[in-house]
Amino acid sequence: MNKDKRYEIFRRLRDENPEPKTELNYSSTFELLIAVVLSAQATDKCVNKATAKLFSVANTPQAIYDLGEEGLKEYIKTIGLYNSKAANIIKACKILIEEHDSIVPDNRKALEALPGVGRKTANVVLNTAFRQIAMAVDTHIFRISNRTGIAKGKNVVEVEKALMRHVPKEFLLDAHHWLILHGRYICVARKPKCAACIISDLCDFKEKTE
Repeated sequence: MNKDKRYEIFRRLRDENPEPKTELNYSSTFELLIAVVLSAQATDKCVNKATAKLFSVANTPQAIYDLGEEGLKEYIKTIGLYNSKAANIIKACKILIEEHDSIVPDNRKALEALPGVGRKTANVVLNTAFRQIAMAVDTHIFRISNRTGIAKGKNVVEVEKALMRHVPKEFLLDAHHWLILHGRYICVARKPKCAACIISDLCDFKEKTE
């Protein structure tokens, strides 16, 4: 795919949704961090249901730490991998309290040092909360990047690097949101909705659906 096509793809995505946002509900950077940790292998809808109850009683590192692992599990037990997520979140809260004055750090190294926070989670927080240019590649973005030809790669890190290299600079800040939403609702895994796609004429996917 050439750079003119890529530019037009992101221009159309921007025109359709000028201010894309995450579908996770949060009202602070800490809430966003917890929601993103919980969203691994879980839907945003499922996470939002759980965090609505959790954040109404505990939405600071100290408050969640005070719940303890077992107390936290009661709020997140509807989410996949909740046992390991609860353990990681309690450990992360302890580090935030002791090393960061309960403030979520705004740099990758410190974020990735938190239990349960990998590269993708750090990228989401850096991009969404701190408005830094970062590309969080999830299953949707990995699929759409390879399928459309925007940025090909054999693994998520390769795709992340390709996107950072190929996405036109003016679109980099919000590219993650446009791609994830497009992959979630239009360029879906099994039967992509090509007839409803605003970029289908620019896409390299050969098996387009009607």
